[in-house]
Amino acid sequence: MTSTGAPETREGSAWATGFAAFASAMMILFGTIQALEGLAALFNDEFFVRSPNYTFELDISAWGWIHLIVGLLIVWAGISLLRGAMWARAVGIALAALSAIANFMWLPYYPLWAAVVIGLAVVTIWALTRYQPSTLRSWDSIPE
Repeated sequence: MTSTGAPETREGSAWATGFAAFASAMMILFGTIQALEGLAALFNDEFFVRSPNYTFELDISAWGWIHLIVGLLIVWAGISLLRGAMWARAVGIALAALSAIANFMWLPYYPLWAAVVIGLAVVTIWALTRYQPSTLRSWDSIPE
């Protein structure tokens, strides 16, 4: 608080803005990867090897729908964050956590992609929690 009783405003950090842009780009990237993973499961469910006696055994088509829907929601939140929507930060953290959990359960079906998406989700959560929301500028307000 300042001496006048007004709350202090801090100057935005270039690091914080960079983290926000990085998190947005990561969300778009791994959301797209996850959606493509879902489409692959929907179009050709014979592509994925089914492991016997796996605890989280669902039909490959069900996994495809899960990955497709979560992936598209993540892309939507990433684009919204780039456009300056502050709600997209919390939604992005929640969706990245959901994506990491879904891909952990998907590990026996396609371990390499699942591990890549889990890593991208963790990095995205880190980036979204590191920046200060007041420093992210909307792409619409940047002069051309």
